[in-house]
Amino acid sequence: MKIGIVGLGDIAKKSYLPVLSEKEGIELVLCTRNTDTLNRLAKKYRIKETVNTVDELIEKGVEAVFVSAATEGHFEVAEKLLKSGINTYIDKPISMNFHETETIVKLAKESGKIVMVGFNRRFIPVVKDLKEHGKATIIIMQKNRLNSPDYSRRLVVEDFIHVVDTLRFLMGTEVKELKVEYLKNGQVLDNLIIQLVGDGCTAIGVMNRNGGVTEEIIEYMTTNDKYVVNNLAETTHFHNKEINVSKFGDWESTLFKRGFYQIVDHFIDCVKNNKTPEPSISDSLITHEICERIVKYIDSDK
Repeated sequence: MKIGIVGLGDIAKKSYLPVLSEKEGIELVLCTRNTDTLNRLAKKYRIKETVNTVDELIEKGVEAVFVSAATEGHFEVAEKLLKSGINTYIDKPISMNFHETETIVKLAKESGKIVMVGFNRRFIPVVKDLKEHGKATIIIMQKNRLNSPDYSRRLVVEDFIHVVDTLRFLMGTEVKELKVEYLKNGQVLDNLIIQLVGDGCTAIGVMNRNGGVTEEIIEYMTTNDKYVVNNLAETTHFHNKEINVSKFGDWESTLFKRGFYQIVDHFIDCVKNNKTPEPSISDSLITHEICERIVKYIDSDK
């Protein structure tokens, strides 16, 4: 199978390229306008085919493409690929512009091709395992960063979207109510708290961009147990007075712990066997819709 990668920025270099370059039965084609980056990475990973434009990539006869360009370029690239009948994986978000996101989802459905958004937290073992412990009644997720307030749309659609999607995944039920609280400092957002309400479950998402630590913590509470996932790598199980801690083995790779091997395998398997990915493009649109509602709520308060 011939697969393209468009955009060779940090996420592609740290995650997608190392994973894809290890896979057997795949011919990779790298695509970026930066010739120096193109040549350096092609040499590093012993990749024979490189191009500078998406049009050239399409001419190479690729069956699928990973879009890992800057977010601002997602729409143009994905639109061109889908109109050319190519299976497409889009690193989140689909677009900063919700109308463009809707357009891509519509094109995906019309094309009949496999289209997937890169919500890797659904594939992280310690996150995925939480659902094996039974239905949660309360879920709390914090994704905090050290001293990095940002404009509401960028903060929500590029970063907080992971919180929204992970909470939806863990809830396993339709979101029937959304509540939003936030703190602005001038034009930028310092923190954001949301509450998602579904049947038998309430999920709370927190992002503090002006706190003292970069961290990611999930608390998953069932009827008789509580599970706390710390920085996507360690799970503490609380039951009455018993406390048990489980961790990854020392030799497990970071990309496995972060779900990148698993999400790449899932997309490729869906392409090979013409299966609908999980999350589907329709499901991913719901996450984007909630984020758009959050941004509009914040921005309406001038």
